[in-house]
Amino acid sequence: MSTIVSLNKALTEFYDKMASWESSVVRESEYSLAQIHTLEVLGNYGAMNMKSLANQLGITTGTLTVQVEKLVKLALVKRQHSEDDRRSITVALTEAGQAIHEHHNALHLSLTEDLSKDFSEDERHTLMALLNKVNQEF
Repeated sequence: MSTIVSLNKALTEFYDKMASWESSVVRESEYSLAQIHTLEVLGNYGAMNMKSLANQLGITTGTLTVQVEKLVKLALVKRQHSEDDRRSITVALTEAGQAIHEHHNALHLSLTEDLSKDFSEDERHTLMALLNKVNQEF
């Protein structure tokens, strides 16, 4: 088997396992995966305008509008008109949204610690460098 075929198989298996883990974690909460991902992006990057947030999530602004409306009703995010451009809407986490983000992020950190517990510090740095390169391709 060629290296690229083996790499493809390993990446696919890793993605499937991560997706399964993420689904099981979200299933235990009262929020959808899409809602958690929206909170995750806002928690990681801070308040964003709708277009930037939609781009970061890889969804349309129409889909995001529906998503944000649900999160506003749950008091997890708030919408504000931009001070620079009143037509532009900025979305930010509320305290409740921040708390959910922090809890979910702690689960990710715990998984990362578990997955890399047998790695040397050099292996962790190498993995981080390779993942950063892969992420730049997206």
